Amino acid sequence: MKPPKNRRVFVIGYAAATPLGKTFAKTWERAVKGEAGFRKVTRCHVNSSSNVVGEIPDWDPLSLEFVTRKEAYNWNAGFVILTMALCKDALDNSGLEMDKDTAPRTACLIGSALNGTDAFRIAMDNYLHQGPLKISPYLLPNLCSNLPSGKAGMLLGFTGPVFSPQGACASGNHAIGIGSRMIRDGDCDFVLAGGVETCILPEIIHGFENMNATIKIVPGDRAYDDPSQASRPFSIDRKGFILSEGGGVLVLAAQEMLEIYGLTPKAEVVGIGWNSDAYHFIRPNKRAIILSMREAIDDAGLHPGDIQYVNAHGTSTPRGDSIEIECLRSVFGKDLKRIPVSSNKSQIGHTLGAAAAIEAALSIEAMRNGQMLPTINYIPAPEFDDVDVVPNEVRRQDYHLFLSNAFGFGGTNCCVAFKGV
Repeated sequence: MKPPKNRRVFVIGYAAATPLGKTFAKTWERAVKGEAGFRKVTRCHVNSSSNVVGEIPDWDPLSLEFVTRKEAYNWNAGFVILTMALCKDALDNSGLEMDKDTAPRTACLIGSALNGTDAFRIAMDNYLHQGPLKISPYLLPNLCSNLPSGKAGMLLGFTGPVFSPQGACASGNHAIGIGSRMIRDGDCDFVLAGGVETCILPEIIHGFENMNATIKIVPGDRAYDDPSQASRPFSIDRKGFILSEGGGVLVLAAQEMLEIYGLTPKAEVVGIGWNSDAYHFIRPNKRAIILSMREAIDDAGLHPGDIQYVNAHGTSTPRGDSIEIECLRSVFGKDLKRIPVSSNKSQIGHTLGAAAAIEAALSIEAMRNGQMLPTINYIPAPEFDDVDVVPNEVRRQDYHLFLSNAFGFGGTNCCVAFKGV
């Protein structure tokens, strides 16, 4: 194999669809207002106290110019068309055009935790009520994790590698990390990297509820009459995460491509740290998490004290939030008192495989605007009195280095360090 080219990697564009808005612009508009995007589930019917979720508002595949009724019917795994839309928006945002030179050098890596679960549910319902001949011949393609990236390529014209990094709730960061390494080594010049999740299904909602992962909202809880308060990372009354759908895609580019194609960098990917727990399928291993953060910082050629902000995994679970803060204390020591730590999941909930990509895009945009997005719904918890969680309101602050954390089921960890430009 040829030696790596050791190229620097920059983010040149991004797109997102979240419970705050079906586009990045709409998401950002509400995020800086400190709003949350939660409501009682409308995608399906559940008899559950975990019935507050994050749904993409006004999301209708048929409103997209490239989607016909037949296309929407055949591709009934929601993450397929959502990926196509986000990749298109991300390329538009980046200013990168596909042509005979760029297309073969552009890869697409879109991760997902649950893939086409919704398509399987439709097929099973048809099988049980109408018979085996009513199972769609498109079922198997709808279940393939690489199909969303492949369909995006068919729409947009890129012909580089397409596959899906499967890192559970860290999938988005894995996509950014792998894509950055591919560009660094010279395998491609551009990468669409991110994650997409369409997970608002009865079985998924009840499954998370039954494993006590999501919040159960009962009378007396402050979210009972106000669903916007359901996700509250690091708060004294945090009780579990909010399940959300959504997606985020970042466009990565090699440094020399910026001048060649007149592209504007928004941030640089400077460090990646990834490992696994070898411990438990859902309980985190502190030693591995600490190491993944340290490796990302070291890969960037930095010291822990150089980091100026941490975008936390921060899911709003009692145990998860506590362990993440313990790990941050181990990594940053006394410096942690001056390093703000906030969680976007307080506003958009947990979008599983899409979370890290959405959070990276939001954090880069915030850094470019001299802002830090807050941890909303925060009521102080004595155990975190030494941590600045950017409580409840957007903060004006200039900074140029931040760390973004993501951890997933199966004990998979991936942290990425970004630098402003």
